Amino acid sequence: MTTPPVAFGNNTYLTGYKNEEKRFSAPDSPLTSMEHYLVDSGHKEDYLDCIEPAVFEAVEPLKLSTGRLIMHSMVMFGREFCYAVEAAFVTPVLLSVGLPRHLYSLVWFISPVLGFILQPVIGSASDYCRSPWGRRRPYIVLLGIMMLVGLTLFLNGDAVTSAVLEDRNVKRTWAIVVVMFGVVMFDFAADFIDGPIKAYLFDVCSHRDKERGLHYHALLTGLGGACGYLIGAMDWGHSALGVLLGSEYQVIYFFSSLTWGMFLTMHLFSIPEKPLIKDHSSDSHTPVPLLLEDPHHNGYGTVYKDPQPLPEMRQRSFSALSEANAVTPSAKQPNSEVRKRMTLKSLLSAVISMPSHYRCLCVSHLLGWTAFLCNMLFFTDFMGQIVYKGNPYAEHNSTSYAMYERGVEVGCWGLCINAVSSALYSYVQRLLLPYIGLKGLYFLGYFVFGLGTGLIGLFPNIVATLVLCSVFGVMSSTLYTIPFNLISEYHKAEEVQRKLGSDEPALEGRGTGMDCAALTCMVQLGQVIVGAGLGALVNLAGSVIVVVLSASTVSLIGCLFIALFM
Repeated sequence: MTTPPVAFGNNTYLTGYKNEEKRFSAPDSPLTSMEHYLVDSGHKEDYLDCIEPAVFEAVEPLKLSTGRLIMHSMVMFGREFCYAVEAAFVTPVLLSVGLPRHLYSLVWFISPVLGFILQPVIGSASDYCRSPWGRRRPYIVLLGIMMLVGLTLFLNGDAVTSAVLEDRNVKRTWAIVVVMFGVVMFDFAADFIDGPIKAYLFDVCSHRDKERGLHYHALLTGLGGACGYLIGAMDWGHSALGVLLGSEYQVIYFFSSLTWGMFLTMHLFSIPEKPLIKDHSSDSHTPVPLLLEDPHHNGYGTVYKDPQPLPEMRQRSFSALSEANAVTPSAKQPNSEVRKRMTLKSLLSAVISMPSHYRCLCVSHLLGWTAFLCNMLFFTDFMGQIVYKGNPYAEHNSTSYAMYERGVEVGCWGLCINAVSSALYSYVQRLLLPYIGLKGLYFLGYFVFGLGTGLIGLFPNIVATLVLCSVFGVMSSTLYTIPFNLISEYHKAEEVQRKLGSDEPALEGRGTGMDCAALTCMVQLGQVIVGAGLGALVNLAGSVIVVVLSASTVSLIGCLFIALFM
């Protein structure tokens, strides 16, 4: 007969079973495996009943303070600040250095192709990263540095080539190459970094804190975008700072790099992240230990490996012990070194085999981002050419070019309105959530955006366009929060199913890094679609007005998909 567990200090011991002490990790440390023990069929079920209550006490982490969550979310302010600068100036900069019109959408094509291929690899690799600094933060640091380098080349490429080269044709060619390389690097890193940031939040937070953290992410994303567009809307060329630093773009670079570096550092030191502890059990010559993940399962988010024999146990033992393995499902430890040997083929196979509700979420996310990017990446160009009737290819001292620049500046003010409305709508979402639910909020965001962009395309005047820019913020807040809230809800439901002993393969351990990466892949795929098709569509239509009409159409298609399949 077994006796209850006895607690001494930070450890819990089981006494009275085979006259041995069985020691378990304290609730505040991750449990990776059980020390080997003899399996007795007569006492097996009593033993599991004894340990299960102690196991489940270790699932949920402590509540985090508001200050910690805001520090963690500040990286979204910096990221969106830099994103706003890129969105506002990339098309005008590329056109001003001489990039042909039919090629300007291709700059959005290169980076997402790489991202779509590599994002699952990065996401899954971060699930098993053994850095002493944690699993997510090493990737965040690397991608943050790449963002800064790309921003430097993008905003300073023309000035650097002008200072180094004298031949006009050679200078033009190299200016295009350097600026495009900077845009691709920045865009690649800025898209990639979102997955590790979200997975980092999910790893260290309870379910309640995940919701609060995502709310702060949306709020600071909106505020960061507003500040970035506000910086772009000001005329820095004739200011004292512009004269000191050399040009308007150098001033914008100064503010962008300072903001990004400061808030990235704040994010990295916001919440401690526990490193993944290596499991040495497979190296010993003792009998096979009980591991916390079923090696026979090759479900969504896992990498195929050869099965290892386990003692015969009833199914609920895996359910119970895997819950104590980490703070969230994403933190489950790999049970042998072979889990680290990842290939693109195995990861793509894992993504393809995802449960149907994840697949529908990815499709709706793809439609949303395709619509959003159609509009946002070319909005300032739309304002300059359609609303203000300027010409980006005119001589820089001409009235037509001045009108184009004025349209770009007013477009920045419109995007600033979008960012402010995004921050405000993040609060409105919390008020609406109890009444219409996550699906209702998802549908509402797509519908309002589709209706607003359609009206902008049909009535392109200054006042109507600036007023309707507020609907962009509704879509932005929706895309940055609702899909990740749904992932959190899906994982929470799967945790409950595992506790109840469900033997569905789709419910077995799956990394949040993989889930966030699969979702973020849709951003890259949307960018591929926009980059590959929008330039040709503009050439075919002969006007950039087709940009906002395309955004409206795709968004309304997304509404129908959410209503029918989500």
